[in-house]
Amino acid sequence: MSTKLRLIILSFLQFFIWGSWLITIGAYWFQTKQWSGSEFGAIFSTMGIASIFMPSLMGIVADKYINAEKLYGVLHLLGAVVLCTVPLVTDPSTFFWVILLNMIFYMPTLALSIAVSYSVLKREGLDVVKDYPPIRVWGTIGFIVAMWTVSLLGFEKSASQFYVAAGAAFLLGFYSFTLPKCPPLAKDTPGRSMVDALGLKSFALLRDSKMLVFFLFALLLGAALQLTNAYGDTFLHDLAVTTITPTLPEVVDFKSFLQLSGQLLSNPLDSLQILAAKYPAIIMSISQISETLFILAIPFFLRRFGIKQVMFFSMIAWVLRFGLFAYGDLESSLWMIILSCIIYGMAFDFFNISGSLFVETQTTASIRASAQGLFMMMTNGFGAVLGSSISGIVIERYFTDANGVKDWHNIWLSFAAYALVIAVLFVFLFKHKHNPNLVDEHVDEVEPLLTIEQA
Repeated sequence: MSTKLRLIILSFLQFFIWGSWLITIGAYWFQTKQWSGSEFGAIFSTMGIASIFMPSLMGIVADKYINAEKLYGVLHLLGAVVLCTVPLVTDPSTFFWVILLNMIFYMPTLALSIAVSYSVLKREGLDVVKDYPPIRVWGTIGFIVAMWTVSLLGFEKSASQFYVAAGAAFLLGFYSFTLPKCPPLAKDTPGRSMVDALGLKSFALLRDSKMLVFFLFALLLGAALQLTNAYGDTFLHDLAVTTITPTLPEVVDFKSFLQLSGQLLSNPLDSLQILAAKYPAIIMSISQISETLFILAIPFFLRRFGIKQVMFFSMIAWVLRFGLFAYGDLESSLWMIILSCIIYGMAFDFFNISGSLFVETQTTASIRASAQGLFMMMTNGFGAVLGSSISGIVIERYFTDANGVKDWHNIWLSFAAYALVIAVLFVFLFKHKHNPNLVDEHVDEVEPLLTIEQA
């Protein structure tokens, strides 16, 4: 088996695990367990909590004590065990701690998967910048395949989705031990302080007013990143109940999916409506497909409009993402939901890539990797915790009636208003001039900045 194929399998399974439950956990929480929205917000904050400290800590272990591929495998095996216990949980408080434990094991594997791939590619004499992105694309494909698998098996509202994720985690965990060895490279080097190891020196960047404003907007926009992941699938399930339930087939399985797919040519509108109602995760997977495609457009937009404009486009895309959800339904306005999923690619990619490029061009080489870590900490760490926690409380307190029915129209409008306020403030507060030469220098070929502990 070729090196690239082995790393493709790694990338595919890495994100298959996450895609098996990340989008559909809301349907399980609300439709099956019928637990509260405020507590659900805390569930999505576990990713942010784990992202703040676990990647750096596990990076230290891999850099100094244990082969990266072995640590990677052990973490996935531990995560698989935890995922097997999720269906046994009967109260939301315990559910939070179990998911947090799973995230503690899973989140550092995102960085380790990159570090292992880089190490193996370099050892084979391959170009990381050229050869890694096509491998990483298979991670997104794995995420999409997982969503389709869970949906077609009828597991969107079932605890069985966690068994699907656990099976993939066990498989990847054992597979990891067959990968080429990635020994600790800093085993005999002098130890660094915890401040250095965790990249905390990068916080000195906040003394610069422009960097401070940028990182504050990264935090605020990071709060919006997980909102549709958290609530999109359960939103579509609720729409199915309140709109076209009488026309839905009773059984949700692969056979009924094929039957509906076969009717798309003869009766496209009704068939698509039923598909969206019975297989919401498949509709939501359009977001991940769009994300993959919009990456290809980023170089053009960066050269033509510059970093600030591209980040602004991302914020407007978030306004449209939420606004289209607010006015969409599974009948005459299904096109709005589909368009919202397409726009997600611009909303997600444009800020993450252009933001990373801004950090790349504004920091010195000695602190650049730590600065990238701070950017990720603000968006996927503090921002994710802030957005998940506050959104759950707000939805429960202001947009849920006594019977537990959610006012999705106003929920999405409030999210859209939040994104719009951020966009307007960004235009006036973030001062950055477009430098085409600087963008051209970095947009096509940015050297990988992520070490094992900083990825």
